[in-house]
Amino acid sequence: MSSTSDNPLTRFSAFIWALGVFSLFGVIVLALKLFSHDTTGKNPLEEAAAAKRYEVRAGVDAAQKAGFAYKEVEKGKTVQVPPHDVFASLGEKLLSEKPAPVAVDAQIVPGSDRATAKSTEAGPDMSAVDKRTPAADTPIDPAVMAKGQATFALCAACHGPAGAGVPPVGPPLAGSEWVTGPVSNLIRIQFRGLQGPLHVKGAVFTPLAPMTPVIATQDDETIAAVLTFVRNSFGNKAAPVLPEQVKMLRSELGKPMLTEADLIKP
Repeated sequence: MSSTSDNPLTRFSAFIWALGVFSLFGVIVLALKLFSHDTTGKNPLEEAAAAKRYEVRAGVDAAQKAGFAYKEVEKGKTVQVPPHDVFASLGEKLLSEKPAPVAVDAQIVPGSDRATAKSTEAGPDMSAVDKRTPAADTPIDPAVMAKGQATFALCAACHGPAGAGVPPVGPPLAGSEWVTGPVSNLIRIQFRGLQGPLHVKGAVFTPLAPMTPVIATQDDETIAAVLTFVRNSFGNKAAPVLPEQVKMLRSELGKPMLTEADLIKP
């Protein structure tokens, strides 16, 4: 007795069923192709995007050609020359110029020969700066304190948000005799930085790295505000620092870093 799979009728039915499935699959593929592409076989969206790219590229090429071409704006005066001519002209100009001396202290590189030479020059009168310090009970503008607090965010990384210090990175500011001492010390530290061991509240503090003049490029009002904030926060109470005092010590910028021996004892 033969099996069902050997029945000719069964095999024919299976063939017809498979043919129908493949035919249906072909119809679906054809429909997708017709709906997703036009009769030319090109995608309209891709063609539009390509046309825009060609337009932009043509504009860039035209602009570059116009920019690099010679243009005589008046007799004997040519502008917008090719890059190699521009570079050659700039090179000749740089070679013909003489080195210019440092115009402002901010251009002095710390630790350079110029900075060392400047450190031997007669500096500003610190006593004149400290004499301008107001009385300790002088009212402080809340706006100045707010500005100083915002700037202190840069200092908090080493001195702590509460001024308690971050040993061995930054010494404490809370209760520090240096903070409430002569104003000239604080201003000079902002401009020149501080290195080496420092005696704070009877203990010797030796930081891992020196304090760099991180806010020396800020204006007088900003430096005065942050120093005023430090002198009147974390339990400290002292007179405010005036912008005019900061201005008097601008010449300290660019000089070598200070040590404790360079400061006025509080």
